[in-house]
Amino acid sequence: MKIGVIGGSGFIGSHIVDKLIEQEHEVTVFDIMKPHREDVRHLYIDITDLSKTAVALTGNFDAVYLLAAMADVNDVYKNPVEAGEINILGVANVLEAARRNEIGRVILASTVWVYGLSSEKAVDESTPLHIEKADHVYTSSKVAAELYCQSYKRLYNQNFTILRYGIPYGPRARGGTVVAIFVRKALNGEPLTIFGDGSQYRNFIYVEDLAEGNVAALKGAAENQTYNLEGMRPITVREVAETVKKLVGDEKEGKEVKEVKEVKIEYKEERPGDFEGKTVSAEKAKKELGWWPKVDFEEGVRRYIKWYVKGSE
Repeated sequence: MKIGVIGGSGFIGSHIVDKLIEQEHEVTVFDIMKPHREDVRHLYIDITDLSKTAVALTGNFDAVYLLAAMADVNDVYKNPVEAGEINILGVANVLEAARRNEIGRVILASTVWVYGLSSEKAVDESTPLHIEKADHVYTSSKVAAELYCQSYKRLYNQNFTILRYGIPYGPRARGGTVVAIFVRKALNGEPLTIFGDGSQYRNFIYVEDLAEGNVAALKGAAENQTYNLEGMRPITVREVAETVKKLVGDEKEGKEVKEVKEVKIEYKEERPGDFEGKTVSAEKAKKELGWWPKVDFEEGVRRYIKWYVKGSE
């Protein structure tokens, strides 16, 4: 298939590109940054500009992944209008460009944060979301993006797939993600900061598992469907800190990972609108796409630390 990956130079996108190429798809990366690898076609794109986006997406693509977004919730909190331009207007522009260019499907990267709008603790793709519960611009922007996909299907017959990601971690992670922050601080002997009491939990998902789920979503069964791509089990923020503390080794001497007892864990006031966590089912993806996560959290953190210590190659 001929596939475009908007945001294919980023953390998750670069792994999706790797998996797509392994499956022998013809891949084009659309991004303002150069791709992680040199054997892939690369084009610049600005999804906040409709005309330029429509021109960029000419070329008879079978499907286009849309991962470009303002993804750091702290950045979104500080820049709510700019976040809307990228996370909502950008999605609308890509959908419209796909419609004009008769692209088979837009595969949208969404998030399990949308379940913060649910009253239920255990959720799946059919769980109702209540917009009156919205308490963060990031969540609101992602729900709006999903609604645009649904509306473009009903009004213009533009096909989509929505993938609600768990919290990704692994090689090439952004420095602002929690695992990356904790690993960097632990290696520097700095305290690991937890906002709130650390009981907030996520089903952290190893990035290669997540990338494989994205590739599985190319199947016909995924057309006009929504899927949760979640990790194996709930992980509290406290467990993240304790796991990193346990696994971080001596970087300078290149020793095996060992417990770093001098690293302390400190607690601060919780952040506004932080996602408490839900028990998110990924059974639909397992049943319909044959996908499920394979890498346990501790093993994934171990792999990330080894990658980081080697110099982020």
